[in-house]
Amino acid sequence: MRPLAVMLLSLAASGALALDVGDRSPTIVATRWLNSAPLTAEDLADKVVLVEFWTYGCWNCRNVEPHVQAWFGRYRDQGLVVVGVHTPEFEHEARLENVIAYLRKSGVANPIAIDNDFANWKRYENRFWPALYLSDRAGILRYVHYGEGRYSATEAAIRKLLAE
Repeated sequence: MRPLAVMLLSLAASGALALDVGDRSPTIVATRWLNSAPLTAEDLADKVVLVEFWTYGCWNCRNVEPHVQAWFGRYRDQGLVVVGVHTPEFEHEARLENVIAYLRKSGVANPIAIDNDFANWKRYENRFWPALYLSDRAGILRYVHYGEGRYSATEAAIRKLLAE
């Protein structure tokens, strides 16, 4: 495996722009899932899906986490699926036992796709931690937000898509 710093530099140098509103949401593919059996495209069909790119060592991600967990708890019975895509920034964050320990300690309960090879990161053309991608029931991205904040706007977008 290439050092993470080299991978990040090569991704940043590519100049790729992240997916945006109106684009089809890529399928999440992972060799390892935590808190869930592997989720397939069929599992997510006709669901509102919030994909969050994060890593447990990122303080900005930790600040967003209580909001993501609240939405997961509040709206999952109404058709919202929250998928955390854990994409490590540093080598120690790529160790599965560290991710598992963090999930236990923090109480994060939504499905987590382990993305140590940056496959989903590349598929979404993502460049940020945290990043939120919200798709409608047809799999079209309808809301994208990078970083902290905009919690009311994000929740309003979730409610709107669930009502459609």
